[in-house]
Amino acid sequence: MSEQKTGRLYGVGLGPGDPALMTVRAVEIIAEADVIAYHSARHGRSIARSIAAKHIRADHVEEPLVYPVTTETTDHPGGYRGAMEEFYAEAAARLAAHLDAGRTVAVLAEGDPLFYGSYMHMHKRLADRYPTEVIPGVTSVSAAAARLGTPLVEGEEVLTILPGTLPEEELTARLAATDAAVVMKLGRTFPAVRGAFEASGRLPEARYVERATMAGERVGDLAEVVPESVPYFAVAVLPSRIGAPRPDHAPQGGEVAVVGTGPAGPLWLTPETRGALAAADDLVGYTTYLDRVPVRPGQVRHGSDNKVESERAEFALDLARRGRRVAVVSGGDPGVFAMATAVLEVASQEEYAQVPVRVLPGVTAANAAAARAGAPLGHDYATISLSDRLKPWEVIAERLRAAATADLVLALYNPGSRSRTWQVGKARDLLLEHRSPDTPVVLGRDVGGPAENVRTVRLADLDPAEVDMRTILLVGSSQTRWVKRGEGQQIVWTPRRYPEG
Repeated sequence: MSEQKTGRLYGVGLGPGDPALMTVRAVEIIAEADVIAYHSARHGRSIARSIAAKHIRADHVEEPLVYPVTTETTDHPGGYRGAMEEFYAEAAARLAAHLDAGRTVAVLAEGDPLFYGSYMHMHKRLADRYPTEVIPGVTSVSAAAARLGTPLVEGEEVLTILPGTLPEEELTARLAATDAAVVMKLGRTFPAVRGAFEASGRLPEARYVERATMAGERVGDLAEVVPESVPYFAVAVLPSRIGAPRPDHAPQGGEVAVVGTGPAGPLWLTPETRGALAAADDLVGYTTYLDRVPVRPGQVRHGSDNKVESERAEFALDLARRGRRVAVVSGGDPGVFAMATAVLEVASQEEYAQVPVRVLPGVTAANAAAARAGAPLGHDYATISLSDRLKPWEVIAERLRAAATADLVLALYNPGSRSRTWQVGKARDLLLEHRSPDTPVVLGRDVGGPAENVRTVRLADLDPAEVDMRTILLVGSSQTRWVKRGEGQQIVWTPRRYPEG
């Protein structure tokens, strides 16, 4: 006796709503299927079935998969998640019975079956047991972009797709950081979604599409939408910025945002900084730091040498005064031996009093090097620049003595360069008057970059020849520990508790 062959499972994408947007393959599979399954709420009406209605025959076996709950309020002992897990298991068992009997089952799905769709729950439970094929469909994202009639993304722009059910702060961060975005699953989430657009500064750009390609379709500016009117089948869209005019209700004045790129590349950027860089008309900065920022069409880049901070600041403020959105790019944190001070000093002049200036923080070189080494900054520490270009060495030496006498961990910036070769040796000798020769010193060079090198030496063994402008030094206190653990790993850490007496 031959073994009975099982049926085949299909996940059929139906597109965003208009039956004319179903693919030829989707229509073919529905025609071939023995069983047509679709999800619905308790009222029994299924959007998926309504899209495919004219292709469903009287001889089709229909399997409505009716959700037990549509909100997270339930008396199920396992809560909402428990109720849904039980439902998916029961629905999969019903479909498995048809497949075991040799019937072909087509599970209908709005949009694309594997894009925020209910079909995926059947797929995960059945695809490893039965022959399965997924028929892709036009997503609501593509439909919304088509209805807006504007590019969604262009060139190297990044598109972020977000569920509106995320916490508002998380949505805000992601919207601030991306070029273009689509937020789905609106309805009850809309007030928080709108708040995230506003908090991220993206509300003026945002568009709204409701029931794309379906009856009752509505398109408009997100800022004008009444929250009570928003259904689940609606999306919020941030379209491409390239070549897009500023909306009429967007702020028209220029501004300067001084941003910190962290010690190296994109992994060190905050979402807020990413957003400011993406929104800028002009980027101003030291060429080495500008090279870390991706090139975007339409942006103008103004690179310069690293010794013209005041001129660079004045140039940026003049651009902003003419209505340009300017990002002044700084390494690390812009407020730590970097461009924020230079910009604010010029911005304090009366002629620039009306130009908005924002300072956006970045990961500091000290924090980056400390994290690579362990936690040498785990207790009180002082940050001192060894550069005597803007202050006399006598002032630096006095601050080193004060910090060393107070037994503070030291983060030493700008330790040396081709024109400054003696400061590291002088600082080492001065510190040895107050610290043990065995005090650990972390040398962090090009942290986060391709030439990263982080190592620890004794204070007495610190060699000035091994230090340059791309190096930061972290000098431990009397309490800082230097420990070997595991297979050769070395960590440096400073205890949080300081001994009494």
